[in-house]
Amino acid sequence: MKRPVYSMSISGRIMLNMHSLNNEGGEGIQIATRMVNIVYKDPETGEPRLASVNAVSGDMLKHIQAEHLYLQAKAEGLPLCAGCQKFKPSRALEDGDFVRNLPARDAEVIDSLLQKCVIDDLEGNLIAKGNRSIPRKSVVEFAWVVGVPDLTRTESYFHVRYASERGEEGVTQPIFHRPASSGVYAVVMTLEVARIGFNDIDRKYSIDQDQREKRYKVLLESVLYTFVEPNGAMRNTQNPHILDFQGVVTVSSQVVPAPALSPLSGNYVSDLRKVGDALNGVRPGAIEIYEFNSMADFASVMSELLSNTVPYSLPAQQG
Repeated sequence: MKRPVYSMSISGRIMLNMHSLNNEGGEGIQIATRMVNIVYKDPETGEPRLASVNAVSGDMLKHIQAEHLYLQAKAEGLPLCAGCQKFKPSRALEDGDFVRNLPARDAEVIDSLLQKCVIDDLEGNLIAKGNRSIPRKSVVEFAWVVGVPDLTRTESYFHVRYASERGEEGVTQPIFHRPASSGVYAVVMTLEVARIGFNDIDRKYSIDQDQREKRYKVLLESVLYTFVEPNGAMRNTQNPHILDFQGVVTVSSQVVPAPALSPLSGNYVSDLRKVGDALNGVRPGAIEIYEFNSMADFASVMSELLSNTVPYSLPAQQG
């Protein structure tokens, strides 16, 4: 019998070398990479410290995951709205029939949206028309992918654009500086699995269990492929070297959140195990913890979950 999954979280450290997945634009001949300011605990003293580190935004990671989801949904023949059929960012708002025929009740709008499109269901959307604004909260949540201080560096490298006829009058070879970052990055994401196909307004499922299980399968596959192939900027010549991925997948089988902790802490794995034990003390058997020490281990964990779990079903609202 397959195990139900209420929610799932991934906390881990991924090692990337020579990448430029997320940049802030360019000024003159210099491309500016994404940098953020964070607070972390000094590993020796435990005192809080400030650091400026390279990062990849959660928006970038979610776009990567959504693209893998789109490809899987197309391959499996799952329903997609007119906008998502072409992977347009406005999604259901590109679907003329849907927008022109919005039901009067917001709950009915969400029903129609969830039935029409797997991407709008899992990735969320805001249906705004006239004075109406109807949100669908995402099932998928990504934190920033943040470089671990003292283990991440960004440098700028000199490049010259290739010219086939150098030296001739009027032919120039523009120079430019391109960043590349290497290091260990903290990853955190959460999946609210029980909400797949769930209408948050009337507290009922808009699709049947079979459809929910199909969507759950492509969701987990898209998450796996996000870390196997992290798309982003400049991959044509700076495809990142992925050296390692270590961390913890936590899975909740009851109405208990699957815990996640930032891998910016060196103790996040042991702390997650302690949190899991504490939650199991409150709700026996609610939390399972899967530790992985390589990309191969992570793929094995996700494969096992794909084969042996199904989305948890929330009780429908009465009356």
